[in-house]
Amino acid sequence: MNNRRAALWMIGAIFSFTSMAIAGRAISGQLDTFEIMFYRSIMGFLIVLAVAKTVGTLGEIDLKHFRLHLLRNIFHFTGQNLWFFALPLIPLAQLFALEFTSPIWVLLLAPIFLGEGLTLRKLAIAALGFIGVLIVARPEIGAVNIGILAAACAAIGFAGAAILTRKLTVQNSLTKILFFLTGLQILFGLLCAGYDGDIALPSVATAPWLILIGAAGLAAHFCMTKSLSLAPASLVMPVDFARLPLIAVIGVVFYGESLDLYLVLGAVLILLANYLNLKRQA
Repeated sequence: MNNRRAALWMIGAIFSFTSMAIAGRAISGQLDTFEIMFYRSIMGFLIVLAVAKTVGTLGEIDLKHFRLHLLRNIFHFTGQNLWFFALPLIPLAQLFALEFTSPIWVLLLAPIFLGEGLTLRKLAIAALGFIGVLIVARPEIGAVNIGILAAACAAIGFAGAAILTRKLTVQNSLTKILFFLTGLQILFGLLCAGYDGDIALPSVATAPWLILIGAAGLAAHFCMTKSLSLAPASLVMPVDFARLPLIAVIGVVFYGESLDLYLVLGAVLILLANYLNLKRQA
C-alpha cells in the first residue's frame, strides 16, 4: 500500500516538474533567468510561511547551520538559473536527459563531501552515464552549444545541493530547509536581477506563469520528499524516469521539436546508469 502511495506522490512530482518547464519556456523571452528565480522565490517563500504557520512549525526556524544552508542554496540557485537559461535553447527532452545526470554527479562527489567510498562499480556506473551524456550532447570540435553546456552544469549544481541537503536533513526540519531555500534565493535573485537597477515587473501575461512556476517548484520537492518517506529510493526514483518520455512527447507535439535516435539512445544509457546506482543502494 505504501509503495502505491509513494508512486502516486512521485507522479505528482513528475507533473509539477513538467508544469514548471512549460511555464518557464512560456515567459523566457519576457523575463531573464534571474528575474524568474526572484519572483519564483517570493511565491515559494509566501507559501512556506503560510503552510508553516498553519501547521505550527515556524518555531523550527533558527540560524543553526546557516553556513551550510547558504552553501546549499548557492549550488541550487546556480543550477536552477542555468536550467532556466538552457530551457529555451535546447529541446526539452535533451534538457531533462542532461538533468538526470545529477545523481551520477552525486555518486562522484559524495566521497568528497560525505566521506562515502568510491568503488570500481560506482566508477563504471558513472562512466555509463557520461557515455549517455556524450551521445545526447554530441559535442562538435570547435563548436560549443551554450544551451547544452548550461544544462550539463545545472546538473552539477543540483548534485551539490542534493549532497548538502543530505547533511542538512540530519538536524534540520523540512520547514527550516524550505524557509532558507526560498528566503536566501529571494536575496540572490534580487542581487543578480537588480545589479543594473532594472528589474522587469510581472505583466498580466507573465504573472500566472510565475505563480505556476513558484507553486510547481515547491509542489515537486514536497511530492518527492513525501514519496521517499513512504518507500525506498530504489522503488520510487525509477517512476521519475517517466518524466523524460513525457516531456519528449510534449516537445514534439507542442513545440515541434525533433526526437532523433541519438537522443533516445543517450537518454536510455543515462537512465540505465541511474537505475543501476539505485539498485546498488538498495
